[in-house]
Amino acid sequence: MSMIAQELEISEEQEQNIFGQYDSFLKKVERALHVEVISRNGTVLVQGEQKNVSGAMEVFAKLKHLADRGNTITEQNVDYAISLCLTDNHQVDLIELDKNVICHNINGKPIKPKTEGQRQYIQNIRDKMIVFGIGPAGTGKTYLAMAMAITAFKNNEVNRIILTRPAIEAGEKLGFLPGDLQSKIDPYLRPLYDALYEIMGAETFLKNQEKGLIEVAPLAYMRGRTLDNAFIILDEAQNTTPAQMKMFLTRIGFGSKAIITGDLTQKDLPPDAVSGLDVALMVLKNLDEIGFSRLTSLDVVRHPLVQKIVAAYDRYEERKARAKNHDNKSGKRNRSGSAR
Repeated sequence: MSMIAQELEISEEQEQNIFGQYDSFLKKVERALHVEVISRNGTVLVQGEQKNVSGAMEVFAKLKHLADRGNTITEQNVDYAISLCLTDNHQVDLIELDKNVICHNINGKPIKPKTEGQRQYIQNIRDKMIVFGIGPAGTGKTYLAMAMAITAFKNNEVNRIILTRPAIEAGEKLGFLPGDLQSKIDPYLRPLYDALYEIMGAETFLKNQEKGLIEVAPLAYMRGRTLDNAFIILDEAQNTTPAQMKMFLTRIGFGSKAIITGDLTQKDLPPDAVSGLDVALMVLKNLDEIGFSRLTSLDVVRHPLVQKIVAAYDRYEERKARAKNHDNKSGKRNRSGSAR
């Protein structure tokens, strides 16, 4: 294929933001899209094969638009813009994503979806009474749901926020924990507290908690209750049993909204136990009133290495599943041969 060159105007003031420290973002675009980028006096020259140059120009244009809106460009922005280009996902508009502000955290920083998967998840929460947010670590499932809950609470759309998760160890036995009941369950609920403190602030959270307007509790505490006019988040739902999941879903009353988040690849249940999240996804999949958002490694917004780790584990699970299917088929053929 023939080599071409195209130019893009990026002011010298914007270059450090868009190109990154020591041109780290620029070099990432060069490596990913196999182009050469030369910057001189506010003009960026991109050279390479036509398709690659077009992709790089699109990436830089998206990043420039974000910078024009006052954003500090992050590695996640660059990686996502590149991934959209490589997957020919040109219809995703990063500017529309950037405009979709949910609320601001305690430091005034806007909280907004950073990927198309996150945007669809937020829209599902707005439109549906019950939403399942399924995806790997780092995709913002709980954090965005928490932002939506706090926004609904501040706007008087609900009277209270209820946050819950199953109290189960992550693959290790913690043994006896000292202190009263609250001290024993707090370690399991710490991730929910962390998100609340960051978005709402510790002082505001504690005031509302004392009034009973915000409740953070283990899933077992939900039994026997009817939760009206509340925004309810069930976190780590992959660690529920089918009975627990049914119990939770049947607590939801009038004027309430429930978000169930989970990662199907990180179950801490005993090996022979069935996950309530697996059962719920199968049983409820045809109910129009319930929304299902499936986030992927493309929606990871933590450190870029987390995205690579998630993708590596996905490939490993796929290989393991293929090998298991192959062994099962081989076993069936051997048994049928022995029968003859």
